[in-house]
Amino acid sequence: MTALLEFDAVNAYYGAAHILHGVSLKVDEGERVAVLGRNGVGKTTIVNTLLALATMRGGAIRMRGAALPRVAGHTAAMHGIAVVPQGRKILPNLSIEENLKLGAALRRPGRWDLDAVYALFPVLRERRHTPGTALSGGQQQMLAVGRALMANPDLLILDEPSEGLAPVIVDELAGVLRDLAGTGVAILLIEQHLRLVRDLSERFYVISKGAVSATGVMKDVDQKTLQASIMR
Repeated sequence: MTALLEFDAVNAYYGAAHILHGVSLKVDEGERVAVLGRNGVGKTTIVNTLLALATMRGGAIRMRGAALPRVAGHTAAMHGIAVVPQGRKILPNLSIEENLKLGAALRRPGRWDLDAVYALFPVLRERRHTPGTALSGGQQQMLAVGRALMANPDLLILDEPSEGLAPVIVDELAGVLRDLAGTGVAILLIEQHLRLVRDLSERFYVISKGAVSATGVMKDVDQKTLQASIMR
């Protein structure tokens, strides 16, 4: 089966600094995959390479078997990719509804529109005229996910979505993401929070020093083994 997204022996750089070393990974249609690792090992560089914020020198990135051209945050949706960035990047001078509408700028057809997002996150409907940055951290993460869904992606990439959130909010986020997976959206989760990863992911890759050091099926590995592989 052809992968929805595939990194094939990708090397990536920031200037002269070599960050990713021959990284290979894939996400199939409708699959939930996690990328794990400590801070500074290159996890976010995977996203940045996809969005041409890091320079790829060697290897290939493919979408449904075809080479993926250089994309940016605002053009990734044309290829069926939406990214929920680390730090959420909510625009402070726009209301919740205006932030959501940004996600639909390219008008890609699909099931996700304002009503569908508000049904998923009712608090956003209640506060739709409020500035996006007036929300709590958990609500801002809901807004960031909702904005990404407005692009009607085939693949949703989340970069450290649990960062700064209370455990109860992380559990709520996991439930929402599981529901999303049931709609057919593939998920690539870049995360350190093992509970969220185990709740959501079917497969995983561990990144260490910019390379894949372990991979497997989530249900076949216990948490202690997974934690040890991250700490190596």
